[in-house]
Amino acid sequence: MSEENTLLQIQELIESAESSLGTARALLRSVTGVTDTAHEKLSGRAGSMGSSFSENSKVVEGVFDGQNMVDANGETYPVPANYASKSKLVEGDGMKLTITDEGKFIYKQIAPIKRRTVMGSLIQEDGQYRVLVDGKAYRVLLASVTFYRAEIGDQVTILLPDGEEANWGAIDAVIPKHLAEAAAHKSVAKDTREDADGELSPAMEDENS
Repeated sequence: MSEENTLLQIQELIESAESSLGTARALLRSVTGVTDTAHEKLSGRAGSMGSSFSENSKVVEGVFDGQNMVDANGETYPVPANYASKSKLVEGDGMKLTITDEGKFIYKQIAPIKRRTVMGSLIQEDGQYRVLVDGKAYRVLLASVTFYRAEIGDQVTILLPDGEEANWGAIDAVIPKHLAEAAAHKSVAKDTREDADGELSPAMEDENS
């Protein structure tokens, strides 16, 4: 197994463990009453939503936290990374989860939060992929990195909640490092040519004087 594949496998295991940890925290809160400030904020945003039951399914509404859906009670539900990546879910998006009698989880985005777009560089920090924007590193889903075949150093456009603090970004587009460097070199060359065209030769200066 190559080093890259090993790192990807480790990242997937970390994301799976974090999802399980979120569920465990929700259970702990239900027993001890101890709250999590970040989840409480999302839970409060999900407060206007609710749950409903039918003969064949259970419907839960909540807010996407960058990796999971958090309902009004602070309970977390793991959102499939591939779905979150392809749908470009942003931290704070309102969601609905339908759980069928067969145990199938069906997610749907129902209240997208207002977004803003920023660009940064893809880095790896503490074994996790992040996008560095103006000194702040935003976590991104491994599924998004692999879907876009992004590599360390690539310029990445991510979506963030507008006017809200966030820890996660949703990858919107990727500019490979070699293309970004080529564009930068082309821009420098163009500026150099324009500067050269703007200069007058000594003979022309004499004629104009």
